[in-house]
Amino acid sequence: MSYNKIYEKELSSQADKRRATVEFIRLISDLWYDNTIELILFRNQLIDKNVSEILNLVEYASEFVEKPISIFDAVEIAREIKSQKIPPSKIDIGKMVYEYYLDGNNYNFTDFVHNCLKGAKNNNDIEPRDVVLYGFGRIGRLLARELMIRTGQGNLMRLRAIVTRGEITKEVLEKRASLLRSDSVHGDFHGTVSTDIEKKALLINGTTVHVISANKPEEIDYTNYGISNAIVIDNTGAFKDKEALSRHLKSNGVSKVLLTAPGKGIPNIVYGVNHKEFDPTKVDIFSAASCTTNAITPILKVIEDSFGVVNGHLETIHAYTNDQNLVDNMHKKYRRGRAAALNMVITETGAGKAVTKALPTFEGKLTSNAIRVPVPNGSLAILNLNLENAASKETINTVMKKYALEGNLVEQIKYSVCNELVSSDIVGTSAPSIFDSKATISNSKGSNVVLYVWYDNEYGYSHQVIRLARYITQVRRFTYY
Repeated sequence: MSYNKIYEKELSSQADKRRATVEFIRLISDLWYDNTIELILFRNQLIDKNVSEILNLVEYASEFVEKPISIFDAVEIAREIKSQKIPPSKIDIGKMVYEYYLDGNNYNFTDFVHNCLKGAKNNNDIEPRDVVLYGFGRIGRLLARELMIRTGQGNLMRLRAIVTRGEITKEVLEKRASLLRSDSVHGDFHGTVSTDIEKKALLINGTTVHVISANKPEEIDYTNYGISNAIVIDNTGAFKDKEALSRHLKSNGVSKVLLTAPGKGIPNIVYGVNHKEFDPTKVDIFSAASCTTNAITPILKVIEDSFGVVNGHLETIHAYTNDQNLVDNMHKKYRRGRAAALNMVITETGAGKAVTKALPTFEGKLTSNAIRVPVPNGSLAILNLNLENAASKETINTVMKKYALEGNLVEQIKYSVCNELVSSDIVGTSAPSIFDSKATISNSKGSNVVLYVWYDNEYGYSHQVIRLARYITQVRRFTYY
């Protein structure tokens, strides 16, 4: 075959793939907005993705499972999901295509989908829950974005209000809207944001979200805004113990509280690891721990369960944060007073100790420290571990890949096969732990390993907060992944 004919064939094949992807996007949207069924691809989000983004995810999926993942098979399976009566669900269509391939294509698509999702018929009806964001900083705005993108028909979690300090003027509302609309790290919001000064509200995707000014949690009556049985997600960092956070529960309309920082006297949860240890019908206040704790704990659980850990050290190379100074100035912490964007700054992290709240077997096993570096987002945890049972690099990677593909940690661990991975590449990743398989080190005896775990300390953590919030409010859909 001549080069020109090969080229023409390649063009035709690419056009067919892109046409199929356009249909796939339509099916993704129809399933979400009509049926509250969210399709994902090996834990990667598909809602609001364009053709090229989805084809890139399909290519990643093929590399990840080392099998051909076909966009055409994905379309056929999505059609079948749409044709069958399935309750609100979250379905990993990448995993389904992979399993269809492993099965040798022995089923027709109708029978295959029915067999995979037959358990969904027993799923209980979900009661929608109101959400209040108390604070509207980096994490608060990302939570607002994700909650509004996934509002759908509004029968899951509904963002109803944002609480801030200070007078709510037209200028203040416009500034809040602008910060939500555009972000220097995460790009533009895939939706619309406008203001309503009469209501003192933001209109996000045409939906009213009240902006409430308050200096004290207990002075707010949320029922005046039609809000009831709400979960307050506290992003301020001002309240960190049970007594202080209990003040939210004194407000009319609030039933649950979730802190987006490590908390004292309350359950510190790394969703996927220890969330089932606490009954949300009996506990009202939770902590989502820290971004670093959420990054390392899933990985440490895999290593502990598979090989056993004698001891080790965590060093986190962390993006600078709002806590540091833009230029040199006084700071209550040593070294953090120096200009964040110009210096690598050694500082402490409590993540090594915080792991023990989710994994008690690590009590006394880990030391930890941190280096803040001149990037605004995207961090790296380095785990240097001495193992009870020796393991080679290949063994470690094989085990980690298995956990990333199946089991209780598939939402938490993303397995990277990229030789060229750098910090900017992981920005926008919803998994809190991105395991860099190409960087794994094991000594000749296999008794000591060094693991590299990337994490988007804003976006990945925000998704863990949302996962935990859904568990706390019992907005639990049928899941297939």
